[in-house]
Amino acid sequence: MAPGRCEHIHEIFGDETAKLGLLEKFKIVVAWDARRSQQVTTAAKRRKVTCPTCNTCGSSLARPFVCLHCSFTGCWSGGHIVDHLREASHDFCAESKLGSVYCAPCDDFIYEPELTRLYSLTMLSVEERATRFQVSKKGREAYRPWVPNDNDHVALESTEAVPSQGRRGLLNLGQTCFMNAVLQSFIHNPLLRNYFLSDRHNHRLCKNKDCTCCEMDRLYTEMFSEASVPYGPASFLFTTWRASSELSGYAQQDAHEFFISALNQIHSTSRGSTNVSCICIVHSTFAGQLQSEVKCDKCGNVTATIDPMLDISLELKGKGGGDSGGDDTLLGCLKKFTQPEKLGSKDYTCSRCGKAHDASRRLSVKKLPPVLGFQFKRFEHKSGDKTSAQKIDARIRFPATLNMLPYTTLALGGKDRASRVGPEAMYEYDLFAVICHDGQIDNGHYYTYARCQDEWYRFDDDKISASSLNECLQSRAYMCFYVKRHLDYKPYAKPSYILTREVELQKEKEREREKELARMKEVEDALLATV
Repeated sequence: MAPGRCEHIHEIFGDETAKLGLLEKFKIVVAWDARRSQQVTTAAKRRKVTCPTCNTCGSSLARPFVCLHCSFTGCWSGGHIVDHLREASHDFCAESKLGSVYCAPCDDFIYEPELTRLYSLTMLSVEERATRFQVSKKGREAYRPWVPNDNDHVALESTEAVPSQGRRGLLNLGQTCFMNAVLQSFIHNPLLRNYFLSDRHNHRLCKNKDCTCCEMDRLYTEMFSEASVPYGPASFLFTTWRASSELSGYAQQDAHEFFISALNQIHSTSRGSTNVSCICIVHSTFAGQLQSEVKCDKCGNVTATIDPMLDISLELKGKGGGDSGGDDTLLGCLKKFTQPEKLGSKDYTCSRCGKAHDASRRLSVKKLPPVLGFQFKRFEHKSGDKTSAQKIDARIRFPATLNMLPYTTLALGGKDRASRVGPEAMYEYDLFAVICHDGQIDNGHYYTYARCQDEWYRFDDDKISASSLNECLQSRAYMCFYVKRHLDYKPYAKPSYILTREVELQKEKEREREKELARMKEVEDALLATV
C-alpha cells in the first residue's frame, strides 16, 4: 500500500466482490447528482426538483451524503451520516456533488486514485448522454480509453523510449522571433503534438515538394529528441518563404500573419485535404464557425450567415478611436464581440421588405473548436502604410480557465434554446500557451509562455526559463490559446481520401482483369486460327 493511503479502503479493495459493490454504489451516487443538474436549466427550477431527505431529521439535502454500504442518506451539518456509520459499523460514505469519500475509522476524508478516476469517467459519461453536437443533432460518441491490442503490444515492444519533455529553444535566424513564438505554441498544442508524434505524417515517406507537414514532422522529431541544444528551424523558414512571398526576407513579421499562413500551408499539404468539410489536422484542431445574425428593425426579419474561423480577433479600442472602457479583460472583449451593433440604412437592405432600413447585427460562436485561439488587435493602422501603425500597449487580463457558453449561438438564441446547451463543462477551456510582444511594431520582440504538463515555462528564442501561471497571466498577451477540457468524439469513419483510393484501386483491378481477359481471348483466337 502506498504511504498516506487509507488502509481501510485498501482492505476492502482486497476483496473483489466488496470492491465491485462499493464502486458501483459510488458510481450511482455521483451519477444521480450529475443527471439532476442537467435535467433543469436554472437554479430556480433545480430547487423545485425533489431532493433526498435525511433519514434521521427529514431535512432536504441538496448535497446528500450516502452510505456506500446501505441505502442510508444523511446530512453532514447535523452529523447524522457520521452517527449512522458508527452505529451500523459501516466504514464509508460519499458526497454526491464532488465525489468526496469519508472514512469513519480514519475520521477523515480520503483520497483514492481509483475512486477519482471513476468519478471523472462517470461525470463524462453522463455529460455525453446529455449533450448533442453543436451543429448536428446527433448524440456524442462515448469516450473510450485506448487499450492496446496484440499488434499494438508488438509495435510497442520494438520501440525505444527517448528521454525528452519537448522543452528546447529555437535559434533566432535573423528577426525570426515571430516564427519561433508561434512554433513553440504549436509544439505545446496537445492535439498537434499527438498527431505528428504518432507518425501520421512521415517526412521520410512524403514525396511532396515544399511540404509544411514534413517540416512540422521534422520539428517535432527534433524538439522531442534527446538533444538539449537549441534547434535552428531553417528548413521551416525557407519552406515558408517559398509558400508565402509576403513573409519572405529577414524583416520583422507579424506573429498572427505567420500563424494563419502556417495553418493554411499545413492544411494544403495534408493528405486528403479538401475545400469543403475538411478533416485535416488543422481543421480538426482549430476550425470553428461564427454566425452573423442581421435583424431588420422594421419587420423583424432575421438573416443568418455562417462563416468558418481558425481563431477570433478581438478589438482593444472602440471603432471611433476611443478607449473601450472596462473592456480590459478577455471576457469583456468577448462580450463586446458578441454585442449587437447598429447598421445604417445605407449598409443593409431587408430581403423581406425589399427596402433599406436600419438593422442590428450580432456575432456569436456557432461551433466551438477543440483549440480556441484569440488575437488581440494591438497594432492599429491609420492608413495602408505600416510606418504609421501604432501599438495599443494596454495589459489585457485573461483567465486560466474559460467558459465559452455565454458567447455561443445557443446561449444567445433566447430562452427557447436554453434547454439544448447541455452541461457547462462541455464549454470549458484551459489555457496552454500565450504569445507576447514587447516594443513597437517595427522593433519589437516576440516570446511565448507555454504549459508543459502542470509547469509553465517562458520560451524566448533559444532561452528557456522556468515560469509560473501567475507570471503568464500578468504578461501583455498578443495571442493566447486554450484547449477544450472535454473533446467531442465522433464515430470512426474512413477519411474520404482513403475511400477514393480504395475505389481507384478496385477500378484498377477491374481494368487489369479486363486486359487479362482480352489477352486470353487473343491467345485463344490465335490458337483456333492455327488449327
